[in-house]
Amino acid sequence: MALQDKYAELIQAANAAGVENLSTAEKDGVLHISGTAKSTADYDALWALYDKIDPNMASGDLMMNIDIKADAGAQLKVTTDSTNLNIRSTPSTDGAIVGKAAHNEVVTLVEKTDDSWWKIKTADGEEGYAYAQYLSPM
Repeated sequence: MALQDKYAELIQAANAAGVENLSTAEKDGVLHISGTAKSTADYDALWALYDKIDPNMASGDLMMNIDIKADAGAQLKVTTDSTNLNIRSTPSTDGAIVGKAAHNEVVTLVEKTDDSWWKIKTADGEEGYAYAQYLSPM
């Protein structure tokens, strides 16, 4: 089975979600999919679909590099289930907690440190790193 066929549902979902600059290319037995999702929900849905097609990503035949659209200065909503989001001194769970952002609070993106950690600033001026999974562009 060609990789484009195996992951056709994922590619269709990315198109339907409006992933910007969507690119697919096969090289050396690996399908590379990249682009920019409009929201954290779209990003999470694509990863969940990938896990459905290839449980635990065991095949090793897909490299998905989907970013989330958000630029410095963008307003982000804290999307924890119901708890506060820890703001840390460094982009790691080892970093000291320097503040908290409440569930549904709006914060400002300072910079995307990497795919997992973003530097944010609260309305109260608390600044530090938060886990990007719990931040959604507005």
